[in-house]
Amino acid sequence: MSHDHEINHLSELDRRRFLQIAGFATGLAFVNSITLNESAHALPSAKVAGFTAFANSVKVFKSDKYYLVESSGIPAHQMMVGIRSWQQQVPTVQNYSGTNAWSIPIKPVIATNPMSAKNHFLRGAIALAVNGVPIFNALNNRGDDALLAGELDEWGGHCGRADDYHYHIAPTHLQSVVGKKVPIAYALDGFPIYGETEIDGKKVTGLDSLNGHFDSKKNYHYHATKSYPYINGGFKGVVTEIDGQVDPQALTKGFRPAGTPLKGATITGFERISDSSFDVKYSLNGGEFHVKYTASLKEVSMEFIDSNGISRTEVYQRK
Repeated sequence: MSHDHEINHLSELDRRRFLQIAGFATGLAFVNSITLNESAHALPSAKVAGFTAFANSVKVFKSDKYYLVESSGIPAHQMMVGIRSWQQQVPTVQNYSGTNAWSIPIKPVIATNPMSAKNHFLRGAIALAVNGVPIFNALNNRGDDALLAGELDEWGGHCGRADDYHYHIAPTHLQSVVGKKVPIAYALDGFPIYGETEIDGKKVTGLDSLNGHFDSKKNYHYHATKSYPYINGGFKGVVTEIDGQVDPQALTKGFRPAGTPLKGATITGFERISDSSFDVKYSLNGGEFHVKYTASLKEVSMEFIDSNGISRTEVYQRK
């Protein structure tokens, strides 16, 4: 389904150039513990407010229409702790690179008919945080508020069926890194998303139903809020919706059967054992359980340890 002026995919020339040079994720890496590999790019790099604060883990390039953002999808901050409604998915590195980089319009265009996220975009991301982590609709794929359902960790995120970490509310904690005058995210229509105050520190007023407004210079932007929709509540700018999600956008691919809800489980700990190894701890029926795993773009090895110390191991190849 197309709305207003359709945002086309990268031109074929841009795609070929980006694919040849980027090499499908040779520049991916983890924040703080993993650094993006150096690689030559035919497309020029770009400095975009917010993303520059995470330059060690997020790379931005510029095509004719888009800022192309590469990341691993793994943030520097803690994850998973506090989730009370868990589908047994865990954070793993993602291939947000090359032709699968995130696309942010360089020159966003106000739509004739802005679209609400209440009944659209229940799949995929609607924004990208400046640390390279995607932000999904505040409503999950069932149409429920993910925060109120207990599905999110203390940082507003959880993992999808591809074991991909993403937020469902505004990552306001990023303001402590970038400051109040810089966006904490960008909606996929290209408009910036600021924190819960104006850039001068004053209280935000006059937000529309999409959580945005125009500034004194007639520039549109969104804001984070403590209540629904928390982030951009849809799109003031032109986007294209295909199969319930914004197009284009980076894609994820599951490497194991989708998890199922583990009723009664609460995630109580998350430890980074090494650059690529993690330990998710959760409580269930008075017992302590662990999922210890090592993940790369090629393979994921997972050890499941029950409350009696009995373990089983599963190894998956990623294609």
